[in-house]
Amino acid sequence: MFMIGSLLFHGFIIVSALTAGMIALVLDRVAPARLLPFGQAWARLALFALRGFCGISVRIEGLEHLPQGAVILAAQHQSAFDTLIWFTRLNAPAYVMKQELRRMPIIGRLLVPAGQIAIDRTGGAAALRDLIEQCRAAAAAGRQIIIFPEGTRVAPGQRVALQPGIVAIARATGLKVIPVATDSGRYWARDAIRKRPGTIRIKLFPALPEGLDRAAMIAALEVAFYERGVVDNHGDNRATSLSRDINTPSQPTDQK
Repeated sequence: MFMIGSLLFHGFIIVSALTAGMIALVLDRVAPARLLPFGQAWARLALFALRGFCGISVRIEGLEHLPQGAVILAAQHQSAFDTLIWFTRLNAPAYVMKQELRRMPIIGRLLVPAGQIAIDRTGGAAALRDLIEQCRAAAAAGRQIIIFPEGTRVAPGQRVALQPGIVAIARATGLKVIPVATDSGRYWARDAIRKRPGTIRIKLFPALPEGLDRAAMIAALEVAFYERGVVDNHGDNRATSLSRDINTPSQPTDQK
């Protein structure tokens, strides 16, 4: 039964994405400002279908930590679900995405016009400078920037070295950084057609302290992603200690 629902969901996504993409091509010519709201409406429809066909719902904790206006969400990345959810929860989301996504049929060419931020992961320093400029523009426009410091989807229970681009973006924009943990990969695994019914949990932590150096910011995000995660451990002394680690700046270091 679960496989049937998963197949129906994938079929729905393919047909609806192609249909929406054709409409969006017209919008791009006649009303480009409507591209993002239209994409957000499609994302809401996709998550509605995910619940209907696959029995997957979502619960988000910590939304009170989101400030008004521009902010950076440093989000854990386990599933394609993570690339949809913030279109449905934020007013003006701007995902930092890999350049290759622009090659997707129809939809790919509309991502940047809709305000998403493409990065060439093989472009070195020039690509980083371009990323920073795009993020500065998004911040000036009051947008919420979503970046996946892991750089790729990582299965639950696994961990990778986090990419330092998040540190450069935070310094360049001066925006608050909100760590975001998830367990989406438990229900929508990477490259898996079959979905598991259940409730995806997303947890937003308080903003990281200002002035963290590179090592301290990366360490704080690792704590949020891999130690605390979405599990509610408020009564656990170890969890309290980890929370303190996230929100306590490291000692000043000599800068050369």
